[in-house]
Amino acid sequence: MSHVFVIGSTGGVGSRLIPKLIEAGHTVTGLHRKPEQAESLHAMGSQAHLGDIIDMSVEDLAAATKGCDLIVFSAGAAGSGPDRTTAIDGGGVIKMIDAAKANSITRVYLVSAFPDARRDAERKEGFEHYIRTKRMADNALAATDLDWVILRPATLVTEEGSGKVNAGLAIPYGTVARGNVAAFLAELIERPEIRREIIELTDGEVPVKEAVAGLVR
Repeated sequence: MSHVFVIGSTGGVGSRLIPKLIEAGHTVTGLHRKPEQAESLHAMGSQAHLGDIIDMSVEDLAAATKGCDLIVFSAGAAGSGPDRTTAIDGGGVIKMIDAAKANSITRVYLVSAFPDARRDAERKEGFEHYIRTKRMADNALAATDLDWVILRPATLVTEEGSGKVNAGLAIPYGTVARGNVAAFLAELIERPEIRREIIELTDGEVPVKEAVAGLVR
């Protein structure tokens, strides 16, 4: 079993992912910004590390992830402004890459964004900046020699989900339940042979386990 470090541990995906990882037998450490969030992480069975990805240096993050086997990055600015988007969705990923390299952690999972997101809506600069930042972070991670997986969920909805998805290298745009994203990530982590892939994800008709197995080359 692996020691998994989750950046974004208290978010809609991360908070659903951690119990699944613990149930599978993994050790988990969740990064959290607020001291009071440690209690909920401990209640899940997770270890907790206090820190804000915006303020942490690469050295801070390297110290936090020392001894871990893989990192999941599911943090995001969640529409809280372009500066935070740049710092979290962009700069946070760069810090993660550098910390992983410092600790010889090769497996990294990044929750990104579906490139077709809101292409049929009115273009707003805040969201366009978000998409550009996500793309930059994807580019930076894909350029490394790490065993990365970039997961691009469609528009997220706040449900547990049916446990059935559509996953592939290029699929039609749609929506996806946060619970389905967490379940898909948990199953991906059980299949380390899936590496250096960019995967798009929506709700669908295929059970998560089967959908992940279908991505094995």
